[in-house]
Amino acid sequence: MRRILAVARNTFREGACSCVLYSLLFFALALIVSALALGQLSVHEERRMIRDVGLFGVDLFGVLVAVFIGVNLLYKELALKTVYAILPKPIARWEFVLGKWLGMMALLGLLLAAMGATLAATMLVQGGREAIDGALPKALWLLLLNVTVVTSVATLFSAFSSPFLSGIFALGVFVVGRTIPDVRALAERAGGLPGRALAAACAVLPNLHLFYPSGAVIGGDFGGSLAGAVTASSAAVPVSVHGAFVGARYLGLATGYALGYSALVLGLAMLIFRRRDFV
Repeated sequence: MRRILAVARNTFREGACSCVLYSLLFFALALIVSALALGQLSVHEERRMIRDVGLFGVDLFGVLVAVFIGVNLLYKELALKTVYAILPKPIARWEFVLGKWLGMMALLGLLLAAMGATLAATMLVQGGREAIDGALPKALWLLLLNVTVVTSVATLFSAFSSPFLSGIFALGVFVVGRTIPDVRALAERAGGLPGRALAAACAVLPNLHLFYPSGAVIGGDFGGSLAGAVTASSAAVPVSVHGAFVGARYLGLATGYALGYSALVLGLAMLIFRRRDFV
C-alpha cells in the first residue's frame, strides 16, 4: 500500500500545477463571462441557465483533462524511460498502474471540486442563497463518476498504445458511451447482424449516459433500480427530466456501476502492462 500511495503522490504532484490551475482559471473566466451574458439574455431563467452552462463546462473540462492525462499516464513513463528506474525497485507492475490511476483520480477530484465551488459561487452571486440546492452536489458526484470511468478507459489504452491513438479511442468510447440509449434504439431498428453487433458494443462499452446530469431538477428520489433508470432514459433524454428521480438509491447504484466497470478495465490494463516487454 505504501508503494501504491508513493506512486499516487508523485503522479498528483506532476499534474497538479500544469493541469488544475490553468484549467480552473480558464473555466472560471468562461463561466463568469457566460453568466453575465446569460443574465442579460434570459428572463427569469438566469439561475437555471447558469447551472446548465456550468455543469456542461465541468463535464467538458473533466472529460478532456481525464483523457489528456490518462492517455499519457503510462506512455510518458516509457518515453522518458523513467519506468526502467522504477520497476526494478520492489514494486509490482499492477501497483505502479494502480498508483498512477489513484494519483490522477485525486487530481481530477480536486479539479472537479474547485470547478464546482466556482460554479456555486457564481450561482450564489447571481441568484442569492436560494440558488444553491441539493441538486448541484448530486450532479457533481455523477460527473466525478463519469470521469472515473473515462480515466480507467484512458489508462487501459495507454497501457498498449500511443497517446494519439489512445486519445482517439478514449474519446470514441466517451461519445458512444454517452449516447448508449440512441445506439440501443438503433440496434433494435437495424436488426440482423448489424443490430447484434451494435447490441454487443452496448454491452461492452460503459453506459456513460447514466452519469449525465441535466439542468432539470434532480433532487427527488426514485424507487426503482439503475436498470429502470436506463429504461426511462431510453429516448436519449437526460435521466433527470423524466421526473426528478436522481436520489440516494440512484446515486448508490450508479456509484457501484462506475466502480465495478472501472475495476474491470483497470484489471485488464494491469494485465496488459504486466505482460508488456520494455526491451
